[in-house]
Amino acid sequence: MENSPQYVIEMLHITKEFPGIKANDDITLQLRKGEIHALLGENGAGKSTLMSVLFGLYQPEEGEIRKNGQTVKINDPNDATALGIGMVHQHFQLVDVFTVLDNIILGAETTKMGFLQKKEARKKVQELSERYGLAVDLDAKVEDITVGMQQRVEILKMLYRDNEILIFDEPTAVLTPQEIDELLLIMKNLTREGKSILFISHKLNEIMSVADRVTVLRKGKYIGTVNTKDTNKQELSNMMVGRPVQLQVNKDEAHPGDVVLSVKNFTVPSHLHKKDAVHNVSFDVRAGEIVCIAGIDGNGQTEFIHGLTGLDKSSGGSITVCGHDISHYSIHHRGEYISHIPEDRHKHGLVLDFTLEQNLVLQRYKEPQFEKGGFIKRDAVRSYAQQLIEKFDVRSGQGPITVVRSMSGGNQQKAIIARELDRDKPLIVAVQPTRGLDVGAIEYIHSQLVAERDRGKAVLLVSLELDEVMSLSDRILVMYEGEIVGQLDPKKTTVSELGLYMSGAKRDNKGGDEA
Repeated sequence: MENSPQYVIEMLHITKEFPGIKANDDITLQLRKGEIHALLGENGAGKSTLMSVLFGLYQPEEGEIRKNGQTVKINDPNDATALGIGMVHQHFQLVDVFTVLDNIILGAETTKMGFLQKKEARKKVQELSERYGLAVDLDAKVEDITVGMQQRVEILKMLYRDNEILIFDEPTAVLTPQEIDELLLIMKNLTREGKSILFISHKLNEIMSVADRVTVLRKGKYIGTVNTKDTNKQELSNMMVGRPVQLQVNKDEAHPGDVVLSVKNFTVPSHLHKKDAVHNVSFDVRAGEIVCIAGIDGNGQTEFIHGLTGLDKSSGGSITVCGHDISHYSIHHRGEYISHIPEDRHKHGLVLDFTLEQNLVLQRYKEPQFEKGGFIKRDAVRSYAQQLIEKFDVRSGQGPITVVRSMSGGNQQKAIIARELDRDKPLIVAVQPTRGLDVGAIEYIHSQLVAERDRGKAVLLVSLELDEVMSLSDRILVMYEGEIVGQLDPKKTTVSELGLYMSGAKRDNKGGDEA
């Protein structure tokens, strides 16, 4: 008999340190068989670090891990896999040019006499995908499928390896509302089949709807474990942030002024197929208002923003900011009018191997306050970085000299927002500004965007989070298949009506012109 059969995994008194920071400080987490156990905490609270310890990516300085009551040593992910532990990472670990099937069996191939037994592997994957409701096209290349589908591939990878303990690290950060509902259903199905799930998240709605228990971490320390049926969102957010949090956006009526951004008949070609990704889009954004482009991911929002900011070439129409036609300006030149919080913080927002202070002056290092005679004034850069770090509460192990790659995703996001809002441009383009952030950080960023609006900035928001769309925007434009199919007033519409426009079931032909 094991001494503690009630828990399939126990992490007891785990401590993990990095330079300048105790990421996990004496943390205990116990997972029961067949439960969904949520791990909740702010960005940088130590959730991903703790799971990386369980998955063998890091070795803890102190503490022990038990499986079914027996102490185990997990030196690397192969040990974790052998113990039946699998992990879906926040940034997927897939090979883009391989097919779905090849990605699933990669590293766990069935061979006979040195030959790959693809037929058997395919059969096993098909059975798994039917059993757990994970429909995927096994022959599609990963680069051609949606993010939601890529996630299913990651889950099938775990199931193919017969993993019993499944770790999901922020699994809904990149999904549409519909895909999130599907994923939560899949998670429930997995536990019905006897799997046990650790679910890292800071989305309180999701935790309340699927988790059995929640363990809360704050700044690397263990705060407590509660049953979801005995708690509520407000209590959880207090545990997580350590103070009461406003879960609703506080804002006064907008008082729109002059037109700042005017988009006319704007068209952007698609990289994937012959049809345009953005077709003949027209709308205005005025000073002192937040206009949100809502839509299901993959309906042209990304291409539109790339065309607007100069990351992609447009093929027709015009963009005017403050009366200047910028349609043919370079990215750098457009940057004189636009602050851009990009969708992909790693690709377009940060240079990951630069320090935090270098990232905070990326567009400004040539300004006289930071440069003299071709040399960067290091002291000026450092004190400027310190100010932004304090003002925006950007947390990192070594302050301005931290390498950005080592920071948590939420703090990377805060750094971009600090830099962009401080540039003080008439138009702020914010794409998924709170993706992957916790309630405390979301509250802060929403209040910053509202403050910018009230200072007379024009804010163009692109968001997939329906709560954010409804509570932050003054006007909503819905984009479907590259066109604006509706313009809604958030005070007069409902989430379900918004959903009908987003899915293309409903449209009005006014588009955005009647603004």
